[in-house]
Parts: sequence; structure tokens; C-alpha cells
Amino acid sequence: MIGSSIYLRDRAAFTGGSPQAVYAELWQRGRKGRLRTRAILAGATLILCGLLVNAVFGIAMAAAVASADTFVHWRLYNASSVWRRGLRGEERMNRLLRHTLERRGYRVLYERAVPEHGQADELVVGPGGVWLVHNEAWHPDAEISPHGGRLFIDGRTQSKLVNALTARADAAAGLISRVAEVPVKVTPVLAVHGGKLARTPFAADGIVFAPPLKLIRWMSRNPSADHSPDEIEAITRAAVHALPIGGRLTPPAAAA
Repeated sequence: MIGSSIYLRDRAAFTGGSPQAVYAELWQRGRKGRLRTRAILAGATLILCGLLVNAVFGIAMAAAVASADTFVHWRLYNASSVWRRGLRGEERMNRLLRHTLERRGYRVLYERAVPEHGQADELVVGPGGVWLVHNEAWHPDAEISPHGGRLFIDGRTQSKLVNALTARADAAAGLISRVAEVPVKVTPVLAVHGGKLARTPFAADGIVFAPPLKLIRWMSRNPSADHSPDEIEAITRAAVHALPIGGRLTPPAAAA
């Protein structure tokens, strides 16, 4: 079908191939075309700049254009790496959080279980609130956009995904509040790895969607609370006790 994605499962030619294998094959098939386009761009730049200025300037600009084209294609290939390896992006998001928000006083808990609601990839506790971060990687051609306040991916709603994430955040908030003995709001957000987003960040079904770095920036700039350093530590301790690792509940420490 004209316009259908080469990555979708209805492509019989690629049935049985892993995302990594399919993408690698397609990337190799396009190599000659990329090199031809790069050579044409560099050659045209050499001629034009050589005529307008001089030969040395033309060579320098041609090299710059070729380098820029190489960099753009490398970024495109690298952006799909999480999806190609069959991952959801937790490891990438973990690294980014350690090098950004954690260095600014935020506390992050990784891979905590929310009983009966699955796993919280990352729970971020900071001055502006508490966020439950979920990671998802979609194929490079996936169209990810909001319509009428709802999330659509390739024209389909994602009720199961958003409902599960909202329920997980609400359950985590209830468990943490019970241990902390104060109301704690947990905001669900989703880090998008790959795909084509209509705009970033955007909100749909009550959840903010954005690529990892933009989502981190959004969390730091859009507070939903005002927590002091002591409150951040207290909420983090409550979350450690309330949300187990590997299904084990940690009993709250006895009061002194």
C-alpha cells in the first residue's frame, strides 16, 4: 500500500525479522543513495562557492556540507537505536537523569514496583513535584500526536497504555502518601524514544509526552508543588518503603 510504513508488521517481505535486522538491511540498501546525494551536495557547493569566492573556500564549504550531511544521517540512525534493540529506553533515561536532575538536588528511584500496577521506570522527586516516568520506544516512522486531547499513534488511540500509566501513578501516590502521612501527588509522564512527534512536548489523556531531554527540561520548568529539601528527602524515604524492588516491601523505619 502506498504510504504504508516499511516497519509495520503487514510487510510480508520482513515477516520474522527483528527490528534490528530489518532496519540494518534497509540502512545498507540506502547507503549508495546517501553517498550519491552527499556527493551531489558537496559538488554543487564546491562549484558555487568556488565561483563566488575562490577554490579554497569552495573546498572548505564542500567539506562542511558533506560533514553536516553525514552528521544528520548519523543522528537519524542513532535515534532509532533503542527501538532497534528491542528496548523501551529505561537505560538511556536513567543515564540522562543521573547527569541532569540528580546533580541539581532531585532524587530519583529506579525500577520500583507499584503493587498490582506494574513497574515505575523512574520516580523523580524534586522541588517542583513528583513524577512517575514511563519509557516507550516506537519505530522511526510511527506518527505520535494528540487529537482532541487524546493520544494517537499511527491513527490509533492508546487507551490501554495511558489508562495503565495513570492508574500506576495514582496507586503510587496513594502508597507514598500513606507512608509519608501527608498527601503526595504523583504526575505521570512518558519519555518517547523514536517515532515522529507532531510537536514536543505535548499533553494527551492527562499525560505529557516528549523525548527524554525535553521531558527532563519540562519537569524542571513546570512545577506542580513546592517541596523543600527536607520534604524531598521525606517523600523519597516514603517512596523507598512504599514501592518495593523485586516485589519485596520494605517496612518503614521505627520512629526514634
